[in-house]
Amino acid sequence: MHLKLSSCDVRSWRTTDVDSLVKHANNYNIWINLRDAFPHPYAKRDGRAFIKGALSREPETMFAIAVEDEAVGGIGFVLHPDVERVSAEIGYWLAEPFWKRGITSEALAAVTKHAIATHHLTRIYAVPYAWNAASCRVLEKAGYVLEARLRRSAIKNGRIIDQMQYAYVAE
Repeated sequence: MHLKLSSCDVRSWRTTDVDSLVKHANNYNIWINLRDAFPHPYAKRDGRAFIKGALSREPETMFAIAVEDEAVGGIGFVLHPDVERVSAEIGYWLAEPFWKRGITSEALAAVTKHAIATHHLTRIYAVPYAWNAASCRVLEKAGYVLEARLRRSAIKNGRIIDQMQYAYVAE
């Protein structure tokens, strides 16, 4: 998959992305806002395992965010089975030097449209941590609407925290 956007490309991961992935993912400020499955510190073995997993998924649902062909972030969605098969959860991250440029919002909007069209979805949602105002703003800029505050719904770095539930609903 390859989406050419004005600020970045969203494309399939490549095995050659491992060094760039590790360089950008090994950052506490990124880790603190992601699920615990995203390791910290982020080592080369983590990058190799992640890319191998992303490339083996069928259908492909995990993509690199690339600037000037360098992988500087990731975006992906999880398709649901059974009665929730019309829904997916989306997540993303971007390397800190690229923050505040509109890259994530543009990538999120494009991947949202791609996921809806490709997988016949009616709804895509995200649950950023309540403290992550920047991620909430990214979602809003990409057309997502705040639906709920999920009180005391997660634990991160030893703290029980709230999450914010945002959704994009296809008409």
